[in-house]
Amino acid sequence: MQPLNATLWVWQSSWGRTPSFHFVYLEYNPGWNSSAGNLLHVRAVGLEDTIHYIWSTIGAPTVLLVYTGSTNSALHVNWTALLSPSPSGAIRVEPATSILYSTAVIFPKVTAYKESGRDASLPRLLHTANSSKVEFVMSGVSPRGNHSRFALEVVTVEERGWRRQLRAVSSIDDEYSPTIFEVALRARPVSPGFLQWKTAAYSSRHAERIDTVQCRYYPLRTANRTVPRPSIALAYFGQELERDHAVAAVNISFGSEDDEAYQEKGYLSWSALIGFGEPPMDSFSPLVIAILAVALGAPVVLLVVGSLAVLAVGNKRHSEYEPIN
Repeated sequence: MQPLNATLWVWQSSWGRTPSFHFVYLEYNPGWNSSAGNLLHVRAVGLEDTIHYIWSTIGAPTVLLVYTGSTNSALHVNWTALLSPSPSGAIRVEPATSILYSTAVIFPKVTAYKESGRDASLPRLLHTANSSKVEFVMSGVSPRGNHSRFALEVVTVEERGWRRQLRAVSSIDDEYSPTIFEVALRARPVSPGFLQWKTAAYSSRHAERIDTVQCRYYPLRTANRTVPRPSIALAYFGQELERDHAVAAVNISFGSEDDEAYQEKGYLSWSALIGFGEPPMDSFSPLVIAILAVALGAPVVLLVVGSLAVLAVGNKRHSEYEPIN
């Protein structure tokens, strides 16, 4: 299999935000001509920085994000080590001194379980030039029972000193899914990286609002967490990953006890954004702002015009009155 190379140019501009652009380069299995590997490298080069996204299903499905302060930083993969039982150090971004931030998001486990007791293209996530979308799709997977639900475990890796934190936001500014909470998984005190999603999944390839499936996230777990082996996170961060880095995990479940959407359609999709910088926040589009301005401004204009007309008529009647001597 020959390596795949492609180049894109991405320009990002949002209402009320400063425009930015990146040249995006795609490489599949860089430096490797065998079908034994499965690694996609996305390099987004800005004016003064570079964001590296490394996607792979070698071991647990994993996304690495490495942010550098150089436009010349490059990915190096030791394929022999990466495909061995000890992949530590097989993935490097050089020069190492240019690395400002790195994180990993791992999807180690999908669980099907029977609901019991009281266990508790939408959603159109807002993209920026500093983010990348990850989509989880289940199609044709046989459930364990008639009322089975599925749950996805998400594991994150951060440098020591940062602590992951979940933050839920609900805003009427989202004109596409205004009643759905938006969740951002960030590190504190201040981390430049984020994982963001909406609490909704969909039961159709061509999703409409009627295809919405309830999505619920559970408390973040940080104690005694481990990273599954094998994983490209180990190849980048090293064998002593848990000792030298902060590992956190969160479970996300789909559907409810009475939800038969997956049993009926056999399809489920959920998407999230992984990125660098502040998580993008939804805001009204210029068209919606114009409509609101007309809708709210018209009554005010009519009120002002009506008041002026009443005053004008009153003054006219007063001026025509002649006192009787």
